[in-house]
Amino acid sequence: MTQFYPEGNRIHQEKNDLAFSSLASLSEAMARGEILEAVATLCDSEHNLHLSLGRFHGIIPREEGAIGILEGTVRDIALISRVNRPVSFLIREITERGGEPLLILSRRAAQEKCRDQYLSALRPGDIISAKVSHLEPFGAFLDIGCGIPALLPIDLISVSRIRHPKERFSPGMEIRAIVKTNDNGRITLSFKELLGTWEENVRFFSPGETVGGIIRSVESYGVFVELSPNLAGLAEPKEGIAPSQKASVYIKSILPQRMKIKLIIIDSFDVPQKPAPPRYFFEGSHIRSFCYSPPGAPKRIYTEFL
Repeated sequence: MTQFYPEGNRIHQEKNDLAFSSLASLSEAMARGEILEAVATLCDSEHNLHLSLGRFHGIIPREEGAIGILEGTVRDIALISRVNRPVSFLIREITERGGEPLLILSRRAAQEKCRDQYLSALRPGDIISAKVSHLEPFGAFLDIGCGIPALLPIDLISVSRIRHPKERFSPGMEIRAIVKTNDNGRITLSFKELLGTWEENVRFFSPGETVGGIIRSVESYGVFVELSPNLAGLAEPKEGIAPSQKASVYIKSILPQRMKIKLIIIDSFDVPQKPAPPRYFFEGSHIRSFCYSPPGAPKRIYTEFL
């Protein structure tokens, strides 16, 4: 049974390397319809991708570069940006050029196979592996298989609000994500439900402790300080602070019924921040619903995956 991965995961597998060892093994991979990966070394003036397959040379014609290129719904930047990166493909033909073997490849066909045999079966609540491909102010685009992108909107990244997805992720980071919707293969993802409830996060903190945090928002009535991606507290106003600064904060009180943490900022400072690997509180393969709020809290933060 074919396994589907984000681009870059297959290239390190021994089976992938063995396929490039001879023309016979490449012919066998073509006959089996096996998805392979190699690094794109060039995008020529006609936007064909050239790949190095060990001792052999492969070309992905422009129209075979991705789902949507032929239809005009995907721009050629999707091909140009693959240079020096791993690319998934199926072998379509083995021919020759100048007396040397030439392999005609199709990334589009690999993506269609991934879509039809894997992504089409995903349902809301399914938890999948994904790789961060690029970040925009409105969300993160994740590779969910063979370079097929899915959007993780910024408001679904964590309960604690952030200004930009780069505060959580960096390109190339491998994460788990939840299928929020699947509209004929157009998938939207969520992430915050994997990062724990209010109670699960707050158990790491106690009143009287001084801990580290990140300033997320400065308001007239107080300062929101993130203690973990799914947990923030409100500190008393303080001059000379700004969003994205790190801070040391004193935990004044924890109020479960009001879902509040009262803080006092001891100090704040500017430090370049590198996104930390996520801490997951849910390890299963499917989640039906998620209630962030503790029992009895008047504000109910709830997700149901239909």
